Amino acid sequence: MKILFTGFEPFDGASVNASYEAVRRLPASIAGAAVETALLKTEFDGAVHALKRLLSDRRPDAVICVGQAAGRGSVTPEKVAINYADAGICDNAGFRPADRPLVPGGPAAYFSTLPVRAIAGRIAKEGIPAAVSYSAGTFVCNCVMYHLLKTAHEQYPEMKAGFIHVPLCLEQESGGGRPALPIEKITRALWLAAEETLSCRGT
Repeated sequence: MKILFTGFEPFDGASVNASYEAVRRLPASIAGAAVETALLKTEFDGAVHALKRLLSDRRPDAVICVGQAAGRGSVTPEKVAINYADAGICDNAGFRPADRPLVPGGPAAYFSTLPVRAIAGRIAKEGIPAAVSYSAGTFVCNCVMYHLLKTAHEQYPEMKAGFIHVPLCLEQESGGGRPALPIEKITRALWLAAEETLSCRGT
């Protein structure tokens, strides 16, 4: 068994992105499955192209893409990705789509095939704030989730796939103005998400 985690590079002038800081700290194996990690560019097109190459080259049994959600205080497994892009800022390539579909004529939405409720419950049980989210936004995170699920549905139907948003890490929010968690807790939450994904069939 093989599980792939991806995180994003910093964006919008930041020097750190909590998603990849947590992903890169994961162990090489979880619940008997090999753990592979990758860094995605915070770019609509660049991230999608890189993700599709990763799926083709590595052929994981499960994929959990991870993104940072400033302002959220909980680890939030995402239930659904929508076929829509409306960026409040430019991505790292200078691209800023507005009020447009990700895939013209494509399905309006795809649902995660991860056990999102079980993941949120398991994380919360360990004392880490967690909840299921029903909006992955309209920036690069939602784009990556939509294309991940679309590709899995069309090419890798046995592969479990989905997305988790994490709060900022303490290094990013030392002033205390926005919710943040220690990076160790974010990493632990992803570890638990992997265990649930590998063991639980329900969603």
